Amino acid sequence: MSDWAPKRFWKGTRADACDGGYTVYLDTRTVRTPAKAAFVVPSRALAEAIAVEWDAQTDKIDPSTMPMTRTANSAIDKVRLQHAEVADLLAAYGDSDLTCYRADTPAELVARQAEAWDPLLDWADKTFGARLEPRIGIMHAPQDPGALTRLGALVHDLDPFRLAAFHDLVSLSGSLIIALAVMHGRIDPETGWAISRIDENWQAELWGEDEEATEHAALKRQAFLDAALFFRLADQNS
Repeated sequence: MSDWAPKRFWKGTRADACDGGYTVYLDTRTVRTPAKAAFVVPSRALAEAIAVEWDAQTDKIDPSTMPMTRTANSAIDKVRLQHAEVADLLAAYGDSDLTCYRADTPAELVARQAEAWDPLLDWADKTFGARLEPRIGIMHAPQDPGALTRLGALVHDLDPFRLAAFHDLVSLSGSLIIALAVMHGRIDPETGWAISRIDENWQAELWGEDEEATEHAALKRQAFLDAALFFRLADQNS
């Protein structure tokens, strides 16, 4: 495998206003997306965070150290062009939401799930008029179509940048409800990630941790936190 990577060619990095929003300059040149589209983000705070990522690059550019840039690229090159499809994909999680599938034993796991997830289901019902019902086991049972429609509308209302970040919040947690709770500030991102891992953590307590699985979970946790930060920065007033 080749170890080629693009090299740093610029000295200074800055964020600044541009037509339609904010962009990042590398010396006098603006950043472009992988598809060569104009790199324009909706808030100064997000542009500044992205500028910090570019400024931190040394000899070779390492995209793995640039989560804000990667998500912005995805929003511009992909999500913007397939907004409805992405929103439909994420809204569909509500019909098989992690928070609705419960164990029947042992009692301690049942209690942990109920303590963490029941308040979020109650919150979604009270806040959005969308009641999702828990069920025992892993067999799929459809949720109320009206509730799913109301939750889906919230997803479709997101602009491409927030939707790109929301994609990671949902897909990494397996839960539309947890992602919405983080998005609306009902729970903080660390709590959101922790309560999405109740089942995995229970298994680790019983059988011990697997080193490879633990490392993979740590990467997913950081990606979840990065997505939450991106969402918050994109959502800030200019």
